[in-house]
Amino acid sequence: MKSEKAAEQKPRVTLIGSEIAKVGLEFIYEGLLPECEGCSVKKACHNLKPGRKYRIVGVRKTSHACSVHYNDACAIEVVEAPVRALVSADMAIRDTRIAFDSSCSRQDCENFPLCNPDGVIQGEKYVVAEVVGSAPGACDRGRRLQLVDLRGA
Repeated sequence: MKSEKAAEQKPRVTLIGSEIAKVGLEFIYEGLLPECEGCSVKKACHNLKPGRKYRIVGVRKTSHACSVHYNDACAIEVVEAPVRALVSADMAIRDTRIAFDSSCSRQDCENFPLCNPDGVIQGEKYVVAEVVGSAPGACDRGRRLQLVDLRGA
């Protein structure tokens, strides 16, 4: 099912380092770097949303000189990748739109990486693409949690 959701998305063209441009690679776009300020193709590189997770679905032959990436940058096609996360059980309903809010800061909890996953921005809207199942471990705060895949709304 996850691949169907990715197939429904229209790919965006952006640039990434030629050495890491491989179909299937997932990355979190971090934003503009100071070295990019004078670049003539920075708009093509920086057309993604900072903090979101993307998957490369196509690599093009077009390349551009780049002061950030080793061996230049090449054009790629990306879609937003689903992010596996733990949410409150009452919000874990497939195709439901939610505002992601993880109010837990217990970094020593085994669930912390799933309650605060990379690629999800606090307060942003997401759609529960798939309900995967129960949390892998008990919540230290006693919350009922479900493991889900989220995609941008």
